Amino acid sequence: MRSDLFTDEQELFRDSVREFVDREVAPYVEQWERAGRIDPKLWRTAGEQGLLGLAVPEDFGGGGTADYRFRCVIMEELARVGAASVNVALGGFDDLIGPYLVDLGTEDQKRRWLPGLCSGEKGAAIAMTEPGAGSDLRGIRTTAVRDGADWVLNGSKTFITGGGRADVIIVVACTDPEAGSRGFSLFVVEGGMPGFTRGRALEKLGQRAEDVSELFFDDVRVPAAHLLGVEGGGFGHLMERLPKERMSIAYYGLAAAEAALRWTVEYTKERRAFGRPVAEYQNTKFTLAELATELDVTRAYLDRAVLALNEGRLSGIDAAKAKWWATELQQRVINRCLQLHGGYGYMREYPVARAFVDARVQTIYGGTTEIMKEIIGRDLVK
Repeated sequence: MRSDLFTDEQELFRDSVREFVDREVAPYVEQWERAGRIDPKLWRTAGEQGLLGLAVPEDFGGGGTADYRFRCVIMEELARVGAASVNVALGGFDDLIGPYLVDLGTEDQKRRWLPGLCSGEKGAAIAMTEPGAGSDLRGIRTTAVRDGADWVLNGSKTFITGGGRADVIIVVACTDPEAGSRGFSLFVVEGGMPGFTRGRALEKLGQRAEDVSELFFDDVRVPAAHLLGVEGGGFGHLMERLPKERMSIAYYGLAAAEAALRWTVEYTKERRAFGRPVAEYQNTKFTLAELATELDVTRAYLDRAVLALNEGRLSGIDAAKAKWWATELQQRVINRCLQLHGGYGYMREYPVARAFVDARVQTIYGGTTEIMKEIIGRDLVK
């Protein structure tokens, strides 16, 4: 199914993104996966081509377009070559960190951090998850206590995407233990601040080139000017921006599943078993038909959700529906595509093998499938 989601301008943009991906990403994906890291120069190259900070105003070095469809184009082109790690690494700024700095930052904060992030000279991360607090953000134990002109930050974070190379880290901390959900605030920690250290790079099942690290804060003095948004408003700030994060996970899940189906159609037409192409067997055709139909139906829902996001009317409920459904579908599609590849599907030289392990985390981060269903169900029965 060819989506009608995109305008002619976005299809022209796709041409430049495809050229970038084919030149700067596709030849190195497996090398980066083996090394466990992406070459840092990729961020600078992406920045030079205008692929970072798409929605950041031009005054701060960004692309100046809030149309999320441009970001969708990038996700589709990275999924086309099975570059899930790169999507998370590059998309972390546009889908997570950028919106916080643009929406909540003061003029001085924006000028301090955004230009370097948009150019790719600096890296960013958002530190929410802790060893004892994942989807339940109210369980956060990292604290920030006011001391004169500073806040003193103590605690630890884990599973932090981009944490190993980040120069700018948005940290969620408890500023008032008695205030419940209104007791959390956001702070911007810069690399090199005394007391801030990085732990080990974590070994993951998939998306192995993606930098995921532990972070530690031991009496880190953060200037009051580094408070992001409203004191005590951290939880609300997170809730307001989670729909975009979840949409990005959902959309990449769909794009990755569509890519896997394309690879599988081509493979089954070329691969022969018992004297004829695998694609000619009824089981193969029925499986491909089922997958194509499920993807087309999901595509219709997500296209509508992207337009709603553009218009500022995508609810947290609809984003939760998109996130759990698209990522669970991604698991099913890629699993069945791998099966149709037979033994070769288990070999990493085939992109479907890497896509299989890369996809597994999609139903976990950004809020697990179970949490998404709880959000939807709670809304239905409230």
